Amino acid sequence: MSTVQERFEAFPFDQPPRVFERREDLLLAEPIPSPDGRKRHRDQPPIEAVHFPPEYIDQPFAHPRAVYESEFMRLEWQTMNNRQPFYHRNCDVDEISYQVTGVRTLMTDLGTVDLHPGDFSRLPVGCAHDNYGRQDIHVLFYIPAPVAEALPAAHTSEVVIPPFDGWAPAVTNELITECLGGTGHDIVMAPVDELTLLEQAKSETERLHILRPPLDATGNTALYTSAHVHIGRVYAPASDGRVYRRIRNAQEIQYQLDGERTLVTQRGTVHLVPGDFVRIPVGVAFTSLHASPSAHVTVTSALDLPQIAETTKHATPVDLSQIARLREEVAR
Repeated sequence: MSTVQERFEAFPFDQPPRVFERREDLLLAEPIPSPDGRKRHRDQPPIEAVHFPPEYIDQPFAHPRAVYESEFMRLEWQTMNNRQPFYHRNCDVDEISYQVTGVRTLMTDLGTVDLHPGDFSRLPVGCAHDNYGRQDIHVLFYIPAPVAEALPAAHTSEVVIPPFDGWAPAVTNELITECLGGTGHDIVMAPVDELTLLEQAKSETERLHILRPPLDATGNTALYTSAHVHIGRVYAPASDGRVYRRIRNAQEIQYQLDGERTLVTQRGTVHLVPGDFVRIPVGVAFTSLHASPSAHVTVTSALDLPQIAETTKHATPVDLSQIARLREEVAR
């Protein structure tokens, strides 16, 4: 019988959590049957994971794939080895990205910047932008404005004309969207002089702030905050899983960046590898076990964000002997 701690947390995490002592075998057990035989709880589905390969695979240009989506937020996965065929300007959201692999040139009316693996960027609402990816994979987060950086910038965008080798001035299209910039929510598309658009940055004082949390910063490094969403990066050299978290008023989506870990929850256990997305519902206790370094992105949302993409794997029932074996590996 193992005793663990539970951190009972509340979004937006501006107050210390309550901390409880728990018997782990009871925390992860099935409900005790009622003496009268009546069932007083609902059967809940196991945790589900979605996987997109973190290595670039050559393929024709396609629109981003929605992973989680609601009326107030969208999380997408995108890959490209070419230019986006138009400039885009959001009317209601800040557009955040994480660069998984490859290089992507982000061209905007607030300057141009090359994004490399590990870079986070935020396009402020109303900022016109285009992308030129080279064997690129990135993850996108569309969040109602305003969103604020919680970490100083590692570097910023600059006026760069030409923005990349081989670029030539042209007239292209500019797409204006509302409702999180999703398909079918365009307002207008019209031609725009690309050179004039990029030169607009010369008269702007605002720049894009590129965040790059230190690789060895342990714990949860806060990156972005808004009224309903927090984004962070979690890193740990190892974890024995003896501290559980339960968020009483928010769900947490996790995207595995580096290393492997076992996610243990009250709705099952799932092994996560780079490229896995997983969603932990409101009020479900969870922890992670891993003997080697692991890093993942967290998206904590106070509003529901349902899964849209097809499930790749389901959590399996909790096996306490498996947890004990994993802890032995961590202790070695």
